[in-house]
Amino acid sequence: MAFLNLPLSDVLNSTPEAEVKTIPKVQKKRSYSGANSTRYNYSWLTPSDSADSNILGGGNKLLSRARDLCRNNPNVRQGQRSFALNVVGQGTRVQAQTRKSRGGKLDKKINDSIEMKWKKWCRYDSVSANGRDCFSDIENIIAKQLFEAGEIFVRLVKKPFGRSSIPLALELLEPEQLDSEYKGPTKSKNNTWRMGIERDQFNRAVRFAFFKRHPGDTPFPISVGQTRHMFIPANEIMHLFVTDRPSQSRGVSMLAPVLESMHQLSGMTEATLIKARASSALMAFIQTTDPDGLMGDGEVMENERVSSFEPGKFVYLNPNESIQVPDLDAPNGEFEPFNKMILRQLAAGCGISFESVSKDFSETNYSSSRLSLLEDRDHYRCIQKYLEERFLQPLFDLWLELAVLSGNLDLPNYEIDPEKYRKVRWLFRQWHYVDPLKEVSAAKEAVKAGFKTQAQVISEMGSGDIEEFMPARKNEIDQQIQLGLFFDTTVTDTSKQQSEGNIDESDSQTNGKEAT
Repeated sequence: MAFLNLPLSDVLNSTPEAEVKTIPKVQKKRSYSGANSTRYNYSWLTPSDSADSNILGGGNKLLSRARDLCRNNPNVRQGQRSFALNVVGQGTRVQAQTRKSRGGKLDKKINDSIEMKWKKWCRYDSVSANGRDCFSDIENIIAKQLFEAGEIFVRLVKKPFGRSSIPLALELLEPEQLDSEYKGPTKSKNNTWRMGIERDQFNRAVRFAFFKRHPGDTPFPISVGQTRHMFIPANEIMHLFVTDRPSQSRGVSMLAPVLESMHQLSGMTEATLIKARASSALMAFIQTTDPDGLMGDGEVMENERVSSFEPGKFVYLNPNESIQVPDLDAPNGEFEPFNKMILRQLAAGCGISFESVSKDFSETNYSSSRLSLLEDRDHYRCIQKYLEERFLQPLFDLWLELAVLSGNLDLPNYEIDPEKYRKVRWLFRQWHYVDPLKEVSAAKEAVKAGFKTQAQVISEMGSGDIEEFMPARKNEIDQQIQLGLFFDTTVTDTSKQQSEGNIDESDSQTNGKEAT
């Protein structure tokens, strides 16, 4: 035995080893009830994939289904139209904010020249490479594609077009044109291709692998010998999409959560219409016992008679034949609640009010309409802010630089302090009041109390900016006085009236003392 070879001291001082007992495993209940597995949620499969894995697996199918709904579903089409109208409207205006070095006042001469050059560049033949879309059209397309496809690519083409001599134009590229499965060589060993975008070790975009033609342009094949791809550097592409997860590389349609529901609604709408048409068709079936009688006029195909049913049609039956229609009648009044439920899901999934999607204002009042519109407008302002930060301001900075370098703008000391001239305000589409009388009164009281400025109220009303509003208002008042016209809005000389009122008051007091 091994312990006989040990020293005696080790044997006397040794202690017996403690017996190891096996603790039976006890299944602990999860802290979150949503994580429990029961017989009611056993079919709920929740893969823990990354954002790009989910998009790569079902992105193309989501996009094609979303485009189909936008083409064929009137409510989805209305939702897309409402989204674009509220985000962009008739287009975004720019207001230059260059200030003088002394005094800090706005430099009207320089600001007017910048705004005029920008306005001319925004014409359809100058701003778009295809010579078809003006700048407001481009903004509208971008807003619609953010709703429908979830993303869009804007290519910066650095050459002049049309009447403009500024070397810059825009080309819009659809998401399908980016080759998501491209796995070619990279510019650096640390770079990787991810869903058609070459990215560096910090996940910054380096270049994009686009097809030269849209892959769906099958009627217009590529010429023999022409390469399929064009690789565009990242500094020439604006990839616009709203990010939901940090690792997300591509955009997802806003319709993704409601695609299945809208498809079911389309099916039920079609079935309801067919049922209504069949129920309203007045037909008669004629039976005869004469074997030589008229045996019907339907065609026979594969031993089966094919007949069409039309309103007011008389159909002859064979001897010993009868009509039996299965009772598949659904409960009356089920379609309208189902339709409203699905449309509410569409509105909630896309961040648009139910009234805007359905055009049904029968159940609204002032309070509910105002609450719904305010929430919608907060959503639209977030999209507007995104477009300002990711599209409008970077585009304006590049346009300003190219306009100065090409000699179209003469800005003193631009090379030393370009930030001075890049300060602009973007005037987005604003909204009218729900109840003008109440809200104008509230705005008036807010200005009196100092909670708001007149510039803020004018901007919220969509009346432009205060630098344009005030001179126009002054000209209007001067013309009214010259023509001797007086309206409720006519401003009179209040200081003169006040002084005359003080004189009258003093005279009355004097006369009163003399009378006493």
